[in-house]
Amino acid sequence: MTGAAALLRGALRLLRSGRRRTLLAAAGVLVAGAMAGAALTVSVGLGSGFDRSAERADLPDVVARFADQPPERIRARITALPNVAAYAPRTEIANVRLRAGGESTRRGSLQLVDTTARRGYAIVAGRDLPRTGGNTREALVEQGLARTWGLEVGDTIEVGRAGPVRIVGVSIAPDNVAFPLATAPRVYLSGTALAREFGGELRVNQALVWTHDRSRTDVTLQQARATTYGVGNLRFVTRTGTRLIIDQAAGVVVALLVAFSLVALIAATTMLAAQAATEVGRRLAVIGVQRALGVPRGAVAGEQALSAGIVGLVAGGIGVTLGALLVRGPSGDLLAALNETPPGSALLLPLAGLTVLLGLIAAVAAGWPAWRAAGRPPVALLRGGGLAARAPRRRAGGPGRAGFLGLGARLALARPGRAGATVVVLAASGGVILLMLGLASLLTALRDDPTAVGTRYALTVTAPAGGAAAVRRVPGVADAGTRVETRGVDSFALGEPVKLTTFGGDVGRFVNPPLADGRRVQGTGEVEIGTGLSTALGLGVGGTLAVQLQSGAELRLRVVGTVRALQDDGRVAFARSDRLLAADPSLTPDLAVRLERGADRAVVAARLAAIGATPTNVAGATTSNRSFLDTLATVLRAVALLDGLVCLYALVQALALTARERRPTLALLRAQGAGTGTVLRVLLGAGLVLALPGALAAFALQRLVFAPLVAQLAAGYADLGTAASPAAVAAVTAGFVLFAVVAAGWVARRVVAEPPVHGLREG
Repeated sequence: MTGAAALLRGALRLLRSGRRRTLLAAAGVLVAGAMAGAALTVSVGLGSGFDRSAERADLPDVVARFADQPPERIRARITALPNVAAYAPRTEIANVRLRAGGESTRRGSLQLVDTTARRGYAIVAGRDLPRTGGNTREALVEQGLARTWGLEVGDTIEVGRAGPVRIVGVSIAPDNVAFPLATAPRVYLSGTALAREFGGELRVNQALVWTHDRSRTDVTLQQARATTYGVGNLRFVTRTGTRLIIDQAAGVVVALLVAFSLVALIAATTMLAAQAATEVGRRLAVIGVQRALGVPRGAVAGEQALSAGIVGLVAGGIGVTLGALLVRGPSGDLLAALNETPPGSALLLPLAGLTVLLGLIAAVAAGWPAWRAAGRPPVALLRGGGLAARAPRRRAGGPGRAGFLGLGARLALARPGRAGATVVVLAASGGVILLMLGLASLLTALRDDPTAVGTRYALTVTAPAGGAAAVRRVPGVADAGTRVETRGVDSFALGEPVKLTTFGGDVGRFVNPPLADGRRVQGTGEVEIGTGLSTALGLGVGGTLAVQLQSGAELRLRVVGTVRALQDDGRVAFARSDRLLAADPSLTPDLAVRLERGADRAVVAARLAAIGATPTNVAGATTSNRSFLDTLATVLRAVALLDGLVCLYALVQALALTARERRPTLALLRAQGAGTGTVLRVLLGAGLVLALPGALAAFALQRLVFAPLVAQLAAGYADLGTAASPAAVAAVTAGFVLFAVVAAGWVARRVVAEPPVHGLREG
């Protein structure tokens, strides 16, 4: 205990003796912690959002949809299946008019709930519909609708023929994204109360099924397929399929944010190591006295490590908290758009772990150089250890305006280790900023440009009179051909969803996602599948893809290639339409429309509407909803802002340490009549010699390391082009120069506030 108490006293003495240096170190840990905390907050929220919300909402393992059926008939079929733990019938009525608070839509989804069974949703405000059924004048609204329309518990909403009903609760159900990301907002009424009011039982068209063993859901589905005679238009959606639909964008985003967190920690480690090495160099004589008096080597290093660790824990904790608070709002908006809930207290442990990690990084960064220094002979330490840098010689007559910039550059480069460390920090942080800007452009492309994910057609239309030939004659149209798109599941793994898109004739005319293996589809009976589907099924080139269609028919195609596709997490397949239409003649083709280069999509769509077609824009990778991707971009900009603060801090730290070491040189300049402007130019030269190489290295790092890393993170989905534009590179370079000016001004103000005689005494 005595040794530990002495170590603590020594560490606190070090902190008190250098308050300014302590504050400078704390600022660096704080900004790095804020960046890492922000990234961790979003990563944890998105990464575990679906599982967390699914458990809270008691999400069913399977949702079966079918044509209207008597409830007893469906109950008998489902309860006879193996592995079924519980079942809840439901009736969905589509395209219901909703109106409240001056807003309205005709695409509402009315859910009639059997209140005696499990619900499959969670209540986030108000209360649930009572198990006794309640009355038909009470309703639940989904959270997305409540947020978008500004509805609260107690408000009234008009629901189709049911008329005005009172909102008693707000719900979330992570089986789909929220309104307006989903175009059909959901409102829940008590089907039990309706049946009691009108007499008899309501016909149902949905069945929510919970299993005993989720890993054996495919066995249950296989048996269900075999016993569904008489039940038309049967479709299954499993919890796995729901996760894929909900988390299309989140997977890549989480991977990127984890990478950003690692960059922040690397930057923090580099900055702290550079500062710790300088601090040890300043204290060599003190360390020499301690060693001469018999203070153990471990105690010397321990004092330094403990003092830095205390700073790391305190400042790191503050920074992590600030970063989490900064992105709390945008992160919550992202989760709400996905019908997911924030992590709440589950976030405390990861944030606490990150804070401890920052403290350990600070301790190691300070303790290691102190340990190395304390291992030298005390005599060498008392002489300065040969580490004192020589001040550059001044030319006779004093330097001119450009000469003062050069003098500053020589002062900074006199410590090549610290200069190199600062450039590394600037390069790492600047590379991430450039990556952010590239991602912002990518988000726009994924939102608006279908060619970003290998889709060559920009519009789909219902065939007008004259068919595809009439569409091809419209100015701005380069090509048009039939397209059939449907969803199914793998016949051997019914829990694995497949989105099948087929075309009449050459598939490559309309889709060309990056080829990962094999070749393109050339004939009937061949298929290209996404790498996500290939990985999930263990299916490669030469294998057979067997798809159970929604009609119950089966389609078998030979895999000739695998492609990188971002849509639906790569659970996609592309083929010719012949076999699909033969297997399910009820499917209705539409027309895929390719535009001429430079053609305006809106103008072409208007021309197509004029000939009787109904055009629909083809979105990018995930969704055409602008607000969702705008919110995602806000999160990335928040992390980029924190990363910019890391760059500014790195320059302030480097210039402050340079000014501290070159205190006699700067004092001599001031004694010879140099004013604030001269000191500013000297420090600006020191800043520019670090900032400009840092900007160049940032560009190289982003182009050669970060961009390929992002492509590798998304290798199962798509080729993501995240290279920053020349304008972005110029903006980051200008930002680094501005940071150098700000840092030089701040340090120069502190230098001129001190009388020159104080610095001359050290000379």
